Amino acid sequence: MFAIDADSARVRFPPPLVFVGFLLIGRAIDDLFGLNPAIPAAVRWILGGGAIAVGAATMAAGLLAFRQAGNNPEPWKRDDAFVVAGIYRFTRNPMYLGMAVASFGIAVAANCLGGLLTLPLAILAVRVFVIGAEEAHLSARFGQSYSEYRDRVRRWI
Repeated sequence: MFAIDADSARVRFPPPLVFVGFLLIGRAIDDLFGLNPAIPAAVRWILGGGAIAVGAATMAAGLLAFRQAGNNPEPWKRDDAFVVAGIYRFTRNPMYLGMAVASFGIAVAANCLGGLLTLPLAILAVRVFVIGAEEAHLSARFGQSYSEYRDRVRRWI
């Protein structure tokens, strides 16, 4: 287990595990019900690979902006600043957006219809259990500044 800072969003699990978990549930659904869409391999690899690359780049841009601001990306660590530079000018949650896009790409590349079907559940779980806690914490910690940022920048895209 890891130590949870008192002055943090107090998320108790690494958010990437939500996406990985729902992809694995999707694979189990595929195996259980024989869901294998007939998408040509070349199409799957191009579309899936492209989505994985876009998702990874989005996550990397978010991580870079966090590091440049001196913040830890882990939601159980204290935030000394909320980040408004770089990709955070366009989305409040680039790391989670990137995880969602990469998960879509993995599901497509792996021919995993179950992974596509469970992706909205992963997004919902992150929205409720992670983003909700983070936004409440940031509102309490940074007040009006965060409220103005939230009003001007969309959550996802």
